[in-house]
Amino acid sequence: MAEPAAPSAAGLAVPVASTVPVVPLRSRAWFGDGGKNGFIARHHLRAMGRGGHNFDGRPVIGICNTFSELTPCNGHLRILADAVQRGVLQAGGFPLEFPAMSLGEPFMRPTSMLYRNLAAMEIEEQIRANPIDAVVLLTGCDKTTPAALMGAASAGVPAIVLTGGPMLNGRFRGRDVGSGTDIWRMTEELRAGTVSQEEFTEFESSLNRSAGHCMTMGTASTMACLTEALGMMLPGGSGLPAVDARRGTLAEETGARAVALAGSDLTPQRIMTRHAFENAIRVNTAIGGSTNAVVHLLAVAGRLGVPLELDDFDRLGAELPLLIDLMPSGRFLMEEFAYAGGLPALIDDLRDRLHPDTMTVTGRSLLDNCAGTEVYDREVIRAFGNPVQPAGSGTAVVRGNLAPDGAVIKQSAAAPHLLEHTGPALVFDTLEDYLAVVEDPGLEVSAETVLIVRNTGPRGYPGMPEVGNLPLPKKLLDAGVRDMVRISDARMSGTAFGTCVLHVAPEAAVGGPLAFVRTGDPVRLDVPGRRLDMLVEDEEIERRRAVWEQPKPPATRGWTRLYTEHVTQADTGADLDFLVGATDSTPPRQAF
Repeated sequence: MAEPAAPSAAGLAVPVASTVPVVPLRSRAWFGDGGKNGFIARHHLRAMGRGGHNFDGRPVIGICNTFSELTPCNGHLRILADAVQRGVLQAGGFPLEFPAMSLGEPFMRPTSMLYRNLAAMEIEEQIRANPIDAVVLLTGCDKTTPAALMGAASAGVPAIVLTGGPMLNGRFRGRDVGSGTDIWRMTEELRAGTVSQEEFTEFESSLNRSAGHCMTMGTASTMACLTEALGMMLPGGSGLPAVDARRGTLAEETGARAVALAGSDLTPQRIMTRHAFENAIRVNTAIGGSTNAVVHLLAVAGRLGVPLELDDFDRLGAELPLLIDLMPSGRFLMEEFAYAGGLPALIDDLRDRLHPDTMTVTGRSLLDNCAGTEVYDREVIRAFGNPVQPAGSGTAVVRGNLAPDGAVIKQSAAAPHLLEHTGPALVFDTLEDYLAVVEDPGLEVSAETVLIVRNTGPRGYPGMPEVGNLPLPKKLLDAGVRDMVRISDARMSGTAFGTCVLHVAPEAAVGGPLAFVRTGDPVRLDVPGRRLDMLVEDEEIERRRAVWEQPKPPATRGWTRLYTEHVTQADTGADLDFLVGATDSTPPRQAF
């Protein structure tokens, strides 16, 4: 029997199904032992003031917290963790919080993506090695959410995600400004001389006005929305601002729900099915989500053994228009999206385009969770008859002799006139080589040039950084040019825009054809035809391949060496080859 519907933190009447334990609680292997091993597990917690009632068979709920002062977007997660603990205790569970590696976009070099798989591995191992019956995953900044999903998927313990939420809208001189999107725009205008240094500094102090992650539809907001669409978050959780009091209420509800999940069969494997991923891909198209969602969803699916391919994003995405009018593809920000009804309202609009059978952490289907949700602002959440951009405007996958295994381009953020373009290549072997000449007024470049920077992929950089939205040459900025075709084996920020071909696979550093293109070669981008080619004879490409020398590895020790030796290519998720696939949640062998 389902429990009565009750208003959720997001204002929805969300029915939550009762769950009945179907498997023994893992924690009993630790705390239920009447001998030496149980004594050791229990008495150390007693030293922390935890009384014996905590060991009476109630479920142990791990609270995996990616808080860090080195990750400002997640800097408020301590507060949410306290609220989650309240929810766990109120529902009769035993909460135990533990830290996980935090991946902050602003500071980590060479890129936080280098460490996504390390964080996922740590989360997986911490869940498996400890007496945890269910886990709440507190995330926010770009890579913390996919890392948590990957780790939980592999560990196999019931899990529920709570993201920290987006920050409030930036406000600059009477207008809303968006993190990332307006940074790229203002930076280029500063370089062009149309914005003063004083104005730029004032803008810097006006952009981030509260706790939370980027409030544009960048990677953090995208992955929060897709986590909800996958069924791994309570309805409405992706959009509420970080400082909205309702997020604290949502944290309590998440903690209580984790208690209900403990011992149930509602594991990530049951929730994140092939149909759930297809729903998430369709939602990503409708929200104008980040191209980074492609590499993250592929990695999560790989952990579960769910068959998902790069072309699925193009095929499924082509069916839907862009319906959410948010930066970088539109005008508004996450605050407006939340107040307009948030993801539940969009999902209810999309119900005829989504699989109805996908289960969620509520114990109900995704569509049941969102049924009847009202849209309060049709300027933000558009109707099908009035889309921001028509069907076929989402992330496209292009292939050709420059990208045999595929590359991606976010059409909704590109200049339409450049989606079919042929021009001479201007090629740089490293990002530093290009940045050294980008301000040179004598650089031989025009608006027709196809700018290529290679060796920026998973192995080549290493870590596949967000540099694909390369800064335009100063010479072109001064001439009024604001976009050009840019190609790389890198990624770009989900907040960014431009005609940027990304994730080229195989990457140059492993001998992909991007390594063989030369300055002056004609390059053709044909997004409608899904092609990316250098117009060079096959025989000449093979001659260049024969004399090519693979770059030296970027590291000889530590994590970076392990990463570069085992990372897969972007078209399969850039995970480590030995982490693909799940294990189970069986408690490991005893320690004493």
